[in-house]
Amino acid sequence: MTLVLLPGMDGTGQLFASFIAALGTGYNVKVVVFPPAEPLGYKELEQIARAALPIDGPYIILGESFSGPIAVSLAASGSPNLKGLILCCSFLSNPRPIFSAFHSLIMILPRVPVSLLARVLFGRFITRELQVALTQALSLVSLSVIRARLQAVLAINVSSQLSVVKVPVLYLRASRDQVVPASASALIAKLNPRTRIIELVAPHCLLQAFPIKAAQEVNTFVRELQSGF
Repeated sequence: MTLVLLPGMDGTGQLFASFIAALGTGYNVKVVVFPPAEPLGYKELEQIARAALPIDGPYIILGESFSGPIAVSLAASGSPNLKGLILCCSFLSNPRPIFSAFHSLIMILPRVPVSLLARVLFGRFITRELQVALTQALSLVSLSVIRARLQAVLAINVSSQLSVVKVPVLYLRASRDQVVPASASALIAKLNPRTRIIELVAPHCLLQAFPIKAAQEVNTFVRELQSGF
């Protein structure tokens, strides 16, 4: 079994380090990395992720935050090797519709100080180590890329794709998420009854703030899928 990890908006995959360590060695882990200097949209990023999928064995896709729509689109393709879909603090469409009005302003959006961004992503769970890790990851990504990905979020909608996903779905929801509201996971569960929602007391960056707890839930899900086939 291979667990394919699709990263959040930074796209570097570096922020998965602690989570991967907590997963253990029960299966293979493959991290998809998005280009840090090319301002691509969801369609192009999906092509990159699709090319990275295993072709000769079973796999599960985990889409974190920004990458959730990509994970859903890939799962909707119906590959016989896909055994499960995991979404972490993610969405099918713009989780904050009010920001759609600022679509044109994103292209002049300045780089947000990491200290401020960290407060939004980690809330009261922020630590110096987490802020350093976030700083290092974002330092690798150009501002034009961040702007392009923010614009992509405002326009995306993969609701129809989720409705045809046939594999079991696990949604990891953070009760202290300041980015993606609970309504996002509620919609996912409504459109796909095979969805199991697990809520943890955590911030938006759940996998980074609580890697051990998250890994436990993912490992349980994977074991259940393995026992099924």
